[in-house]
Amino acid sequence: MRKRYSNLDDVKNNKSFKDMMKWNKERRSKVKDLTINIPQCQDKQIEKIKENRSRTSYTWIGHSTFLIQMNGINILTDPVWAKRMGFQKRLTEPGIPLEDLPEIDVIVISHGHYDHLDFPTIKKLKGNPQFFVPIGLKPLFNRKGYQKVSEMGWWESAEIRGIQIHFVPAQHWTRRTLTDMNTSHWGGFIFQSQEETLYFVGDTGYFAGFKQIAERFDNIDTVFMPIGAYEPEWFMKDSHISPEDSVKAFLELNAKKFVPMHYGAYRLADDTGPEALERLYREWEKQQLPNELLKVLTIGETMIEEKK
Repeated sequence: MRKRYSNLDDVKNNKSFKDMMKWNKERRSKVKDLTINIPQCQDKQIEKIKENRSRTSYTWIGHSTFLIQMNGINILTDPVWAKRMGFQKRLTEPGIPLEDLPEIDVIVISHGHYDHLDFPTIKKLKGNPQFFVPIGLKPLFNRKGYQKVSEMGWWESAEIRGIQIHFVPAQHWTRRTLTDMNTSHWGGFIFQSQEETLYFVGDTGYFAGFKQIAERFDNIDTVFMPIGAYEPEWFMKDSHISPEDSVKAFLELNAKKFVPMHYGAYRLADDTGPEALERLYREWEKQQLPNELLKVLTIGETMIEEKK
């Protein structure tokens, strides 16, 4: 029997057929404006990205995909350039065309859902990357022909060229077929160099794990935090964090910068990208947080950090 993985405090994400029908009925009654989308960056720094070997930078490709550059290493998080997700067409083009990416050294996968793990995308990437994946996913990668794959359980760490990579908990679930539900795990990744710490949260609901992560990593510089796919909240809250709870989690992490993600590319729930951002801004103002701590990127925008 295949091992099944679970959340902290054994929080379940199981939904019944009745729940699905209720959501479907609610969705039909909602009117959403899908013509307004998250804008593309008008000043993309593709050549600077290709040449960068010393500065820390991060570029939002869209959804949960970032190109992160640290210590001269090119890292991709949850690389997905897919034009469709099930029956839904992608709402916004990826921020950088696949062919314009530099060679990739490291790929991290937060979990096995198709909007976070897309093998047609991976096949087209340049380089010979090392993969870091949740425990239970390595056999799938091996069957696809990828051998440079390291599985990680929660709180496990690995080192690559001066960067410590830590796999930390998230509250979610996963499935790729009818029979493999939760047969691999899910989580986030923390990247630590001597100068800084970046935290890619992955896909998650709000959970007590944020406080545990804060206890172990007390100097987080930048958090890449999901804010979308939360509506209806009675259905989604165990799996997808709301904008308000994302701010709560950020405060618990005591991090220095908040970069939102997981919104605007695919319609996975009833909320839209602009709605998620509006609620994030409102909560930020409500909590009276400094504007400089929030960095909302346009698609394809690159932040290059100043040298410390």
